[in-house]
Amino acid sequence: MNEETNQTIAERIRSQFENLTKSERRLADVMLENYPISGLGSITTIAKSANVSTPSLVRMAKKLGFNGYAEMQEKLHTELKHTISNPIAKHDRWAEGTPNTHILNRFADAVMNNMRQSVGQLDVAEFDAVIKLLIDKKSDIYVVGGRITRSLADYFYTQMQVMRDGLTLIAPNSNTWAHYIINMQEGDTLITFDIRRYETDILHLAEMAKKKKLKLILFTDQWGSPVAKYADHAFHARIEVPSAWDSNIVTMFILESLLAGVQSATWEDTKQRMKTLETLFDHTKLFDTQ
Repeated sequence: MNEETNQTIAERIRSQFENLTKSERRLADVMLENYPISGLGSITTIAKSANVSTPSLVRMAKKLGFNGYAEMQEKLHTELKHTISNPIAKHDRWAEGTPNTHILNRFADAVMNNMRQSVGQLDVAEFDAVIKLLIDKKSDIYVVGGRITRSLADYFYTQMQVMRDGLTLIAPNSNTWAHYIINMQEGDTLITFDIRRYETDILHLAEMAKKKKLKLILFTDQWGSPVAKYADHAFHARIEVPSAWDSNIVTMFILESLLAGVQSATWEDTKQRMKTLETLFDHTKLFDTQ
């Protein structure tokens, strides 16, 4: 499959943003603000919301590789179906025309393609900026995940605890979140995980955190959670594999790369914390040393 054809429109916009004109960039910002819904209106409605002409929208669609606006909007409709599809629908879509190769090979091919495309679109400067936020001990870090991604949040929190203090893992039951928000201070950082089907509780938490002037780091999929409109930094990982469930492999890769970057930047302090932890482990006999 041609890589450009396989890209979402959001990915195309982000990869070509620097090549767009000022008018086209305003259009891109409007389309990404509530993606993909914001791109499903009429050509005049979208152009008017960005305060540009309709020919500007047509030109941008062509720059993104489409014959025109209609073709681009057709792909947006398809992407919308993907973002709201449930596990059964996802399985049925993958099962259609399934080749007779083994699932291990098909799954590996999908994962490697996801990795190649996701890493190719990572912004190194943004990656480094996130590391700087994570090592800034003047600000606390809050971590929250969704129904499935809470395991990623838990993993990230546990690993970061080895390297610094000032971390809080937000409990999954959202009726307690007000107790966390009351402790958040301007300049703190909120790390959120949200992939399709996007969770309204996480969106509301992000909105409240931004009102308290927190920095927000989002881990999401190729389409982009609605939380992205509040995010200071967003990592988009491709998640589709031949399964009823989405894959978190690329997201985990990005997480572990960030953890490695934090460890490298704080090694002397991290080493001392590790020594203290090992002493505590020995004292509690957590591990079998025989």
